[in-house]
Amino acid sequence: MSRAERLLDLIQILRRHRRPVSGRSLAGEMGVSIRTLYRDIATLQGQGAPIEGEAGLGYVLRPGFMLPPLMFTDEEIEAIVLGSRWVAKQPDWRLANAATDALAKIAAVLPDDLREELDASTLLVGSRTEVTEGIDLGVVRQAIREERKLSFVYRDAGGAASERTALGFFDKVRVVAAWCEMRQDFRHFRADRISGLNATEMRYPRRRQVLLKEWRATLDTPS
Repeated sequence: MSRAERLLDLIQILRRHRRPVSGRSLAGEMGVSIRTLYRDIATLQGQGAPIEGEAGLGYVLRPGFMLPPLMFTDEEIEAIVLGSRWVAKQPDWRLANAATDALAKIAAVLPDDLREELDASTLLVGSRTEVTEGIDLGVVRQAIREERKLSFVYRDAGGAASERTALGFFDKVRVVAAWCEMRQDFRHFRADRISGLNATEMRYPRRRQVLLKEWRATLDTPS
């Protein structure tokens, strides 16, 4: 690995950490000596990278730092293309258009050789799945970003309807994971069974990150 590649890897590792990480931890993850790690940190700082911290306290990269031009490995390009193509085939037209636009923006700033790799990717996604959803999942995502409660009518497999007030988390494969105030528990709602969707003005009782952590904990709990 060249020194330039090592410096790029160090930037990527720092991006993954939101809190200061010790030099020894960084050196271990990079597979270099602690002296080499300190020299690399100093080099990046000298080139303008907003890395804060010092030996013994740890290091953190301030948010918003970019390293143009964008550089990706073959596997990273394939992951970007495959993920964007999958989202672009989903019925959520706002998210589909955003995926297409994002891929175009990435392609526009890539070096010529990497842009050719992106365009020539042979990883394909199947045809769009037809669904009969009657709600706009963009409303769900907006309520999540603003941490506002959602209310809706939900029909079970037998067609019985019940009115719910929920704290939306996110949508994945058209399933909304949420805290159900009627059941006082986390529930998963199929989007095609939701109707009467309404984003209320009521705020979450706790921050979204806290609720997300609690939901994830339930996935590790034996049923």
